[in-house]
Amino acid sequence: MDGEARPLSAAALRASRGVALRAECGNDEAFVFTLFVEARAPGFANIPLEPAQRDALLRQQFTLQTTQYRRSFPAASFSIVEWGAASIGRLYVDRSPPRMHVIDVALLRAWQGRGIGSRLLGELLEEARVAGRAVSLHVERASPAQSLYLRLGFRVLRDKGVYLEMEWRPAPGGRAA
Repeated sequence: MDGEARPLSAAALRASRGVALRAECGNDEAFVFTLFVEARAPGFANIPLEPAQRDALLRQQFTLQTTQYRRSFPAASFSIVEWGAASIGRLYVDRSPPRMHVIDVALLRAWQGRGIGSRLLGELLEEARVAGRAVSLHVERASPAQSLYLRLGFRVLRDKGVYLEMEWRPAPGGRAA
């Protein structure tokens, strides 16, 4: 992370009614942890743990995920999604050739279903189309985001059990192959 904002088609983001990206920084850790907990805590709801144990386990899982993302994708852009002055999500993208890889895209539950994720990913797909590059990602099989990815033109490449590996490819003169 170099502290410099990485634009995702700045003109399009300005036109997207308040959505902006900025580089994640150390001050964002509490927000990013909150986002992680919101997504992961339901999976721990039926595990018989004391609240302190559950919190410690979530913190450990967050630390492991953060470390793994940074080690596996050292050249990636780790961005915070903002609406006005409010942090509402994150978008992590590795643009290293030959393809672009969406490491993670997440919005706070209150901001889901408003077209923000579609706009962010749509801009990334346009960037990839112009560059003639594919975009890949992994999604949990049970994730409602899977339908968004299919709608945007992603196709399932591999079933990895809990996760599906998906890819979007630009078509000559078209949106997706």
